[in-house]
Amino acid sequence: MSKILCVLYPDPVSGFPPVYARDAVPQIKRYPNGQTTPTPHGELGFTPGELIGSVSGELGLRAYLESQGHELIVTSDKEGADSVFERHLADADVVISQPFWPAYLTAERIAKAKNLKLALTAGIGSDHVDLKAASERGITVAEVTFSNSISVAEHVVMTALALVRNYLPSHQWANNGGWNIADCVTRSYDIEGMQFGTLGAGRIGLAVLRRMKPFDVQLHYYDPHRLPAETEQELNLTYHETPESLVAVCDVVNLQTPLYPSTQGFVDAKFLARFKRGAYLVNTARGALCDRDAIADALESGQLAGYGGDVWFPQPAPVDHRWRRMPHQGMTPHISGTSLSAQARYAAGTLEILQNFLEGKAIREEYLIVNGGNLAGAGANAYKLV
Repeated sequence: MSKILCVLYPDPVSGFPPVYARDAVPQIKRYPNGQTTPTPHGELGFTPGELIGSVSGELGLRAYLESQGHELIVTSDKEGADSVFERHLADADVVISQPFWPAYLTAERIAKAKNLKLALTAGIGSDHVDLKAASERGITVAEVTFSNSISVAEHVVMTALALVRNYLPSHQWANNGGWNIADCVTRSYDIEGMQFGTLGAGRIGLAVLRRMKPFDVQLHYYDPHRLPAETEQELNLTYHETPESLVAVCDVVNLQTPLYPSTQGFVDAKFLARFKRGAYLVNTARGALCDRDAIADALESGQLAGYGGDVWFPQPAPVDHRWRRMPHQGMTPHISGTSLSAQARYAAGTLEILQNFLEGKAIREEYLIVNGGNLAGAGANAYKLV
């Protein structure tokens, strides 16, 4: 019998909806790169379109795990020595966490988790796990690659348009009973004709570029791994050899850089000074990529015209986090990758990975981040053991 410790975000404070807004979600069979969506065997344990990413939803895992004699602990209590997470970590065989409500598996916590064999991300992004410590311990790290990449890409496009068109303040004027057209449009522009760039052109970054092309913007990208020539020609992309080159010319910058120690805080005051004055920055990657005060200062000075962030550090962010109060922002509490549509895919992928792991079968190569003491699968291209 294995003990599975699952950390999910809390249930809705207003309770689960008695009736969902829609009766179903579209079934996606393949992702844009041809990879098939998750294929667990047996019953899913949930109905696609339901809220299963919070504690009571349990990702629909309980029926399968208990039928196989395994123990499942699900909690949102993850901070402090007396938290449920800490109390059960010592003898857990598997830890499941989400990027939206991460249980940070530091080297210290990994050292305490003597039985830990699998660290599984329900979604994409495993930077809340100390990958070096996991590799040294021989712990497998896996995530549900591509499960919510398009979900995040859609959020980027929405955020960019909302910032440029000054949608959020205009919506607030309407809610407050006003008809203040002049106030609304003094910061409203068209995105058509702007220079749009992405720092990072992996699955999400490339999906953003494809979705922005119909808006008749000029597209730019930086990535350590240059895209194929046919992709550059198809999207009329301008490649930049450095991030500094890209931000100097772009009106809207999408931050999609992976987080490792070497990229933590690289969007600092010095880097922001290289942006065009009045540029917009969208960050759905990781909050720790940005210097907190540098972002707020740039908005207050006008160097940035807007910041749309779906990610914070730490998560959840404290109530007094400066990003909650800075002007011209469109902050959200890391929701981009956990739409009800995305939950159906990453929950199914979590089940597939668990089934393979617990039944002694190979985990899909594309789901692997660390395996056998080394970076593997998707992790070999996206992460560094530094």
